[in-house]
Amino acid sequence: MIKLSLLSVFVPTFFLVSLTPGMCMTLAMVLGMTQGVRRTLWMMIGELVGVGLVAAAAGAGVATLMLRHPELFSVFKWVGGAYLGYLGVMMWRSRGRMAIPLETLDTPKASRRQLALQGFVTAVANPKGWAFFVALLPPFLDASLPLASQLLALVGVILLIEFLCLLLYAGGGRTARQLLGESTHVRLLNRIAGSLMVGVGAWLAFG
Repeated sequence: MIKLSLLSVFVPTFFLVSLTPGMCMTLAMVLGMTQGVRRTLWMMIGELVGVGLVAAAAGAGVATLMLRHPELFSVFKWVGGAYLGYLGVMMWRSRGRMAIPLETLDTPKASRRQLALQGFVTAVANPKGWAFFVALLPPFLDASLPLASQLLALVGVILLIEFLCLLLYAGGGRTARQLLGESTHVRLLNRIAGSLMVGVGAWLAFG
């Protein structure tokens, strides 16, 4: 088990870091804007699985090996970044399932699988996320206690905080849509969301 004194430091530290705007939080805001909070939950599931995988690997020491071989990230980063960039361009043009439809007719939305995959790729393909966990987790691990139980507790706390922050950003995106939701503003909203999505893709590819 983790000592309460360590948790009292770990929780506010990770909450402030998680709340800082980043790729995953921007993605949550964009999808909250175009897909709604409920459907964005599927992206959050994929993102949380990815974050949990990265955090567990960092705690187990696997991330150190990954960071020493940045070429392992290259293909994943470029493919993921190009895909998000493509989605952003389609949204900017008010086309595709990620965009808010210009007409009131029912338009097929992005599938749950697509949304979950977006979240997973964005979380796992971000080298800064790996580096962050390598730096953050070791100081909170006690060598005198079993590693597995400590990792399980810390990853659980991390995922809870991450989920709450994702909800905040998705809710912010939904609020933006409500403020600019009139038909005359839908194209503008799509362009804002598309530009942010392209930015996330470029961040992923070049970051």
